[in-house]
Amino acid sequence: MSLRIKKGDKVIVTSGKSKGKKGRVLRFFPDENKVVVEGANLVKKHKKKKSESEPGGFQEVPLPLHLSSVQLFCSNCNRGVKTKIEIAKDKTKTRVCKKCQKTV
Repeated sequence: MSLRIKKGDKVIVTSGKSKGKKGRVLRFFPDENKVVVEGANLVKKHKKKKSESEPGGFQEVPLPLHLSSVQLFCSNCNRGVKTKIEIAKDKTKTRVCKKCQKTV
């Protein structure tokens, strides 16, 4: 699918129970077309206490979202945007917001 979203990018969730939440991409699974976004799609996991320092109980863990459910967030436009890739003369690729023409 689209490899325009990378680890560390700021994205906004466009559908599902976490719609409207913004966060950074923690992990990216290109084979499955899924991303893990911090603070989005959280579920409670039951964890067993393994040591004195690591507590047990309920922990909220983010699960992967499909790439079609997230959009790259443009801080200039303050919304989720589509991007295009521009190639400079020195053959470097940059992602550019289609709305405001700024580098994302």
